[in-house]
Amino acid sequence: MNFAKNVCVIALGVLAGAAFAETEDRRFRLIPLDEMTVEQRAAAAAIMSGPRAAVAGSAATAKTPGSPFNPWLRSPELADRLQRVGEYLRFKSSIPARLNEFAILITARQWDSQYEWFAHHRLAMLAGLNPQVAAELAEGKRPSGMQEDETIVYNFCLEMHQTKKVSDATYKAALDKFGERGVMDLIAVNGYYVLVSMTLNVDRTPIPDGGKPPLPILKR
Repeated sequence: MNFAKNVCVIALGVLAGAAFAETEDRRFRLIPLDEMTVEQRAAAAAIMSGPRAAVAGSAATAKTPGSPFNPWLRSPELADRLQRVGEYLRFKSSIPARLNEFAILITARQWDSQYEWFAHHRLAMLAGLNPQVAAELAEGKRPSGMQEDETIVYNFCLEMHQTKKVSDATYKAALDKFGERGVMDLIAVNGYYVLVSMTLNVDRTPIPDGGKPPLPILKR
């Protein structure tokens, strides 16, 4: 089974099978399907017809673990446009899945986005990222033992998040490895998941089944 199919299997299992109780911390309550507006239903249908196969975080079929889609449905046209961008970045990016998921984890760590890390750590492992690399990243360390392409991605992403730009050397390394399309896709996946992190953090989206936050709190 290829990576994309594996992702869909995991997503379906999490979305359809995980029990989830509303908490007082969640700011955007889950919307039952029968309470959605026509526009919200259309946005939900667009998501469900794509590779995600279900609306993560909506109550379209049950109370399911959160994601940005539940808050985004408050602005249905925005939700639809954003989910299309996310679909490209998740399933069609020129950046290989292992590196794409690594970039998402880097973004989650920079934003202390507990749910984003929870959701994408398993996908990063499935895509072949070394568990030790992820563990050291979670601790706020520069991961040791990164492969050459992982080092390029790490340097590029970290510079963007921390310095708001990238050096000539870092840019050249990414350009030589991934080409101009790859550089743009790498910028985009970071930017998109910053928005996802912002959404999840503002919503205070909880970890399913009362799970503990996976990221330690770092002193900055």
